Amino acid sequence: MKVTVTRKDSKFLPDPSRVIARFFNISNEKSKYIISNVLAMSEIEVYTTLSKVLRGYSRRHRNISMIFETHFNKLYNLFDELGIKPGNVNQSHKLLIGSYFTLEYSIESAAFFNPSIVEDPDQSELGPDEKRVILSFRATGEGHISSIVFRSGIIDRNNNLIIEPVGKMLAEAERIKRHIYNKKSFIKKLDEMRDFDNKISPVFVLEKLANSFTYDELKTAVEETRKTHHLTTNKELIVNQMMWLAKSHYELDFSLDSAISERVIFPISESERNGIEDARFVKFTEEYGEVTYYATYTAYDGISILPKLLTTKNFYHFKGLPIHGELAQNKGMALFPRMINGKYAMLCRIDGVNNYIAYSDNINIWREAKLIQTPKFSWELIQVGNCGSPIETKDGWLVITHGVGPMREYVLGASLYELDNPEKEIGRLKTPLLSPNAEEREGYVPNVVYSCGSIIHNGNLIVPYGISDYASTYASINLNELLNELKS
Repeated sequence: MKVTVTRKDSKFLPDPSRVIARFFNISNEKSKYIISNVLAMSEIEVYTTLSKVLRGYSRRHRNISMIFETHFNKLYNLFDELGIKPGNVNQSHKLLIGSYFTLEYSIESAAFFNPSIVEDPDQSELGPDEKRVILSFRATGEGHISSIVFRSGIIDRNNNLIIEPVGKMLAEAERIKRHIYNKKSFIKKLDEMRDFDNKISPVFVLEKLANSFTYDELKTAVEETRKTHHLTTNKELIVNQMMWLAKSHYELDFSLDSAISERVIFPISESERNGIEDARFVKFTEEYGEVTYYATYTAYDGISILPKLLTTKNFYHFKGLPIHGELAQNKGMALFPRMINGKYAMLCRIDGVNNYIAYSDNINIWREAKLIQTPKFSWELIQVGNCGSPIETKDGWLVITHGVGPMREYVLGASLYELDNPEKEIGRLKTPLLSPNAEEREGYVPNVVYSCGSIIHNGNLIVPYGISDYASTYASINLNELLNELKS
């Protein structure tokens, strides 16, 4: 293979010192015991204990006192059971109570891998042939819970990546907003996603709700329905789909004074409580020129996986959206960076083995797919899949792929598809583009290189990739050599 691949020396390693302050959920009886004992403390005892906590943690978290108060507010129902009005509790007692229900979680103590890369919305104050970029990573901590984190940097004219200093004051979103649903539009969305013939009306649950309702209100209505009605199999399926749809919508706002390396998208909805995995970010350009950044990712609840969608324009405000339809069932969906013949286009691997392409008028609904690639060579016989969104070049859509072969070794490959008809393959590499070398094969999952998105810069393809599900690095690849090899 006549393609120059230059591995870079930069390494992105997991850092256990990067922590967020999470709400610590304790049983109701134990919680009431703690609250009662703190309320019984004298002012001087509260002051002494709280001062010690603030000394130890105020330099590790931005506005730790606000976090304590937020966690105190999550306990309001317990105060009712104790016959205490939370509003009558003084500020020092509030903060100290909140601290007992707070723990630190090291978001990347186990692994920091599977990166993607996109052009930063801000391209100001750069030198010649430089590009500011945002990298996303899958950060994994205790319990193998994964979240999305970011780094910002500049690629210089020699394809060296200079990463901005990484902030230590990590924080989840400053504001998490649940979607408010209109009953009529909710039923319409439910009809769009339902994929079975017997379309029983969901009114048997929704009749308990007002025309506008929240996820929590729907949850209460569902619980009441289950207590008072015997649900058939189809009705139970409808209820489950209603709950999934309602908990899949949310919005996140990060503080404007946070560095992008300090923003953590931690699992929010129940469908992703065990992890947000392998986000594939892409800069999507609408037909009228507006730019939106999308990320397809895998939500994991400990049992099942579901593909979902994030959208943002500035990496401060994010929306979480569902993906539904028959194709919403497997990992590795990757959105094309623009519409194809008036439709959204997506790569997917619905059977866990082959590559498919799907089209849709609605970015949230994906129903039919066409097979475009099957395993062919020895290094990909177990499965092939994409390693991020297709990249538009003068010669066609460049798709970086992954292949799994003997000993379940993961390698990177590449394929080229026609611009106007991306179902038609122009060519694919017969040998891997990148395989784990001696240094890269050791890790949490040995013998794996894997990427979630690449970018073109100065005639080179910049490919960030994960090393054996533990750390990350990147390589630059001569684009013309790669395209010529694919065309030949």
